[in-house]
Amino acid sequence: MKNNQYTYALGLDFGTESVRALLINAVDGAIIASSIEKYSDGVIDLTLPCGRELGPDWALQNPADWLNTAEVTIKKVIMDSAIDPQEIRGIGIDFTSCTVLPVKMDGTPMCQLSNWMGEPNAWPKLWKHHAAQSYADRITQLAEEMGEGWLQRYGGIISSEWMLPKALQILEEDAQNYDETDLIVEGGDWLAWQLTGKFVRNACAAGFKGLWHKAEGYPPEEYLATLHPNFQNFYSTKGSGAVAAPGEVVGSLTPEWADRVGLGTHTKVAVGIIDAHAGAIGAGVSQGEALYMAMGTSTCHMLLAKEEVFCKGISGVVEDGILPGWFGYEAGQAGVGDIFNWFTNFSGIDHETLTEKALQLPPGSDGLLALDWWNGCRTPLVDADLSGLMLGYSLRTPPEAVYRALIEATAYGTRLILDTFKQGGINVSKIIASGGLTKNQLLLQIYADITGLPFEISSTQQASAMGAAILGAVAGGIYSDIESAVRTLAPSPSAIIQPGPENHRKYSQFYQLYLELVKVFGQDENSVMKRLRSLR
Repeated sequence: MKNNQYTYALGLDFGTESVRALLINAVDGAIIASSIEKYSDGVIDLTLPCGRELGPDWALQNPADWLNTAEVTIKKVIMDSAIDPQEIRGIGIDFTSCTVLPVKMDGTPMCQLSNWMGEPNAWPKLWKHHAAQSYADRITQLAEEMGEGWLQRYGGIISSEWMLPKALQILEEDAQNYDETDLIVEGGDWLAWQLTGKFVRNACAAGFKGLWHKAEGYPPEEYLATLHPNFQNFYSTKGSGAVAAPGEVVGSLTPEWADRVGLGTHTKVAVGIIDAHAGAIGAGVSQGEALYMAMGTSTCHMLLAKEEVFCKGISGVVEDGILPGWFGYEAGQAGVGDIFNWFTNFSGIDHETLTEKALQLPPGSDGLLALDWWNGCRTPLVDADLSGLMLGYSLRTPPEAVYRALIEATAYGTRLILDTFKQGGINVSKIIASGGLTKNQLLLQIYADITGLPFEISSTQQASAMGAAILGAVAGGIYSDIESAVRTLAPSPSAIIQPGPENHRKYSQFYQLYLELVKVFGQDENSVMKRLRSLR
């Protein structure tokens, strides 16, 4: 590392609703300036900008929003910091994933072409686009039937959120669009492409969401051809592209973008990474046995290990997926903060009031037990068709008991993920958490009590943006490797929440009942929940 107190790095954190730019001093990790900008079109889930209605479970975005907000936020942090922008050495990018878009060979999104603006499959499919569930089911079923070994790296089930189901949906629902598409790319890789003029696929998204393996490559063409004859060459055509690990350099800013945001063409742009995985870096994860949790509308769980093992239902294991030289593991819960927000909207009572009253209740929420599947189950069941459930209502049940039961349900879901890792041979000794939900002390204590593990709270609410900035510092040549950059730049935890032994004992009894509900409603293919969903 160069000893220069005026050396800076920039992180761009592309979330579901907005982008955040974070400027740091790459010597000590101090945050110099931050800016956030919402997307004009936000999540497109009802109608396209042209007015065409979308079906159930669609979730799209407008790529023009990504470029416009990137420009605005970069300019804003430069202006607010009053630094010399020429001293920004590197830019890192993290992005919600799997968010993919079909493009032409020059990078033009299909949805920006006049003849495709009104076609839903021409638009970027956001991570929470679940309309590809039937295609994910087919991909999983055929892989099982053909004995495809790569399936076990993803817990035996492929998610509707990933690259292959979304690409297959385009092919089968809009064959002409598919034929005219040259590449189907991750949003983060497309952003880096626009900034540098060079296209590289990041190992994080390619491995966790695109089924890439460092040694074995992608699923074989024989398998793809069996899915659909015109899908055989997907990974050598529309899914093609060199794969690079986090921290590597895509290229330098183009003269156009350097002029557009006021930076120099010497500024390097790092290979992209998924937002939650960037959060693990930004929160200080650089070794094994520490589970990182990005806690927001959903929760993503990240873990590092030196060995590759297969855990049923885990969202993937990828070599170099988070840090070079480590196997990165991913799990997740598709609904957490979204569930709590749903209840506050439903009840008309704010979070602060519900939390204050819920603090007075014992473990078990006065006899309530819930399943945390309001937005489906990502890990370990990988089933977007599952839904929420609450047992134990009575005429005396107050709103705060329901609120606490929902928090407990999401904590049970995390404990199930921990148990899934343990059954696969991966140990977890502590949890590091970041995100908006870590402001809720009741929630943190419940999670510590239910999991029985200490909860370290990241001192930054911008862990993903910090992780992206750290990757920018590495790409800019300020550090030689990510691990040394993490040790220097990632902030120390702001608090450590210890589990209460007695509450852990009580919660373990409720957890056994939770597991029974998982078996009855989630693992039974003919469960009442699934039959009810089919009648929707």
